[in-house]
Amino acid sequence: MTLSRRDVLKLAAAGFGAGLLVPRLRLTHAAEFPKDVPLGRVCIGGKVEVKARPNADSPTVAVLYEDAVVTWEKEVVGVNVHRVNQRFVQTPQGYIWEPVLQPVWNRPNPPLKAFPYAKDGMWVEVTVPYVDIFLANPPARSPWLKETQRPRLYYSQILWVDQIKEGNDGAVWYRVGDRYGSYGDIFWARAEAFRPITPEEITPIHPKAEDKRVVVDVNYQTMACYEGKEEVFFTRVSTGAKFNAAGQAVDKWATPVGTFPIWRKLIAVHMSGGTTGGGYDLPGIGWTTLFVGTGISIHATFWHNDYGVPRSHGCVNARPEDAKWVFRWTLPVVPYDPGDITVPMPGGTKITVVEG
Repeated sequence: MTLSRRDVLKLAAAGFGAGLLVPRLRLTHAAEFPKDVPLGRVCIGGKVEVKARPNADSPTVAVLYEDAVVTWEKEVVGVNVHRVNQRFVQTPQGYIWEPVLQPVWNRPNPPLKAFPYAKDGMWVEVTVPYVDIFLANPPARSPWLKETQRPRLYYSQILWVDQIKEGNDGAVWYRVGDRYGSYGDIFWARAEAFRPITPEEITPIHPKAEDKRVVVDVNYQTMACYEGKEEVFFTRVSTGAKFNAAGQAVDKWATPVGTFPIWRKLIAVHMSGGTTGGGYDLPGIGWTTLFVGTGISIHATFWHNDYGVPRSHGCVNARPEDAKWVFRWTLPVVPYDPGDITVPMPGGTKITVVEG
């Protein structure tokens, strides 16, 4: 049986896609991406201009839109007046301002037929630029899902798989969802798009080191990790935005200054907050390290590549690989199953947020 994506969505909306139907469909719309080469995904809404030179004022040679995928040839320094980041990505089509491109790869995986590390499921990471997902239990509950007609998961997002099914054509499907923070939505997605996360990947880094501490500098937009006086890790981050898209000051989005103990860590969580127009609703946020009781955390980011510039609603946005390193290095240690731990005061590793 071969159906278009529109057919699948109609069936799911009617309730026939719940649980069993979707995995039996043969989908013909799967995107094809180059393999074994660095890629970039347009990660913002609206249009992105491809420039003739690495200069925002140079002629536009092409226009791309959200989720377009390009070959990432190399990063170069250019000119973008009034912007902090001056980095551009050279592509076969021309030059694109780097903050609007999520660095991605296309690395499909052999599907699994059983859970290898836990009895009731497994953690997985998206390893393709994006994968279309289909609601298994309509109607939609999450705000983000109600606002899109093209639900997808993106490279580096982390989900929990609780069912595996094989379609009539031999294709393997995972039932994925947010194990924590979920509104209750669960999805079917092609298994090839996900890499199983192993327990070894979350083992502690430098577990015997003493006097561990993390320092986040909101003026310089950096994060450093220390063992005593020795700096063992350093990266750029994006902390709380001081202004919104309209240029208005937004104090409530600032990352709090002070010293705070880590009180909870999760392999992945669904994050939401704020209001329409100024809010957010994001599934599959990986490597989340909470250090303020209001929900402020260090976590992986897939929706921008603008590190070094305040961009968040108070959290510390980090590249997925950087958030993962900090997640593994700090205390408390998180077990693979359930992938979540909360500790009482005095808490875990201290996070100090400073202003310069």
